[in-house]
Amino acid sequence: MSVVDAVTLAVDAVGGDDSPATVLEGVTAALAADPSLRVLLVGPDDIVTPYAATQDRVEAIVASEIIGMDEHATAAVRAKKDSSIVVGARLVREGRAQGFFSAGNTGAMMAACTLVMGRIEGVSRPAIATVLPTAGSPVVLLDAGANADCKPEHLVQFAHMGAAYARTVLGVQIPRVGLLNIGEEPTKGSMLAQEAHALMLEGVPGFVGNVEGRDIPAGVVDVVVTDGFTGNVALKLMEGMSHVLLSQFKEALLSSPVNKMAAAVLKPALAKLRDRLDPESHGAAPLLGVDGLALIGHGTSGSRAVASALRVGATAVRGELVSRIAEALAAS
Repeated sequence: MSVVDAVTLAVDAVGGDDSPATVLEGVTAALAADPSLRVLLVGPDDIVTPYAATQDRVEAIVASEIIGMDEHATAAVRAKKDSSIVVGARLVREGRAQGFFSAGNTGAMMAACTLVMGRIEGVSRPAIATVLPTAGSPVVLLDAGANADCKPEHLVQFAHMGAAYARTVLGVQIPRVGLLNIGEEPTKGSMLAQEAHALMLEGVPGFVGNVEGRDIPAGVVDVVVTDGFTGNVALKLMEGMSHVLLSQFKEALLSSPVNKMAAAVLKPALAKLRDRLDPESHGAAPLLGVDGLALIGHGTSGSRAVASALRVGATAVRGELVSRIAEALAAS
């Protein structure tokens, strides 16, 4: 195993609606795909210890508490110091793990990673980035829900962090950055958008100006920047539309014997399309701006999403994502 390629990620065994079985299946798949990956599996003793005994590159880290999906995030993080989410974040802070994945309580993940790992120097607010499929290459959207209210300077930082993620994880050498707005002209939109546009035009490499909602699935840019309220609405709308369209398409293909025959012929192409549009192909949304790699999975994450999240996490670690973000912000 190469020292350079070796990656250790902490994984919350009890995060998600279908954990721990789904999480363990995902970990198993990730380990099989990446011989240089090592996992610190965090959770109750009766779950993590037996599983670790069956895997050469898994170490059990016992956590006696669990933060439920319906608990108040910050209060739970402060009260449950031995919860799987807090322990996972602590492993990164202590240097035992290079990143942490959980599909548990999103608010608790944000609170724990921010409080325990701390923020990269100069970061005002960490942001959730999510990778969306488009007609071309995937696009990074941020903030996807961490900050409902933002200032113009926050959006500038999001732009730098999103561009660093696109370079490191998606392999985009010179990311095109767009500001989500209701029109292309610099004078369009809210005061937040107008002021952010002026700042980004001056200080964000690769900034191409405003983009509209329809430009996101078209893949006009590589990074789309907005506040967390707008970003979350855009994200949920795209997820909903994707689900509806795929469902309607499937229904149409099965609606008659002739259509079923056509579906059989098109099956390989349709499988590729489904995989391309499947959000589980990227697995998790990174919380950018914290001083460590934090990967937030959806509560409904399947085993494929867990495996994908660990693959993305390993890529981010090997590409030194956190350092790249720090360098980008220091140079801005």
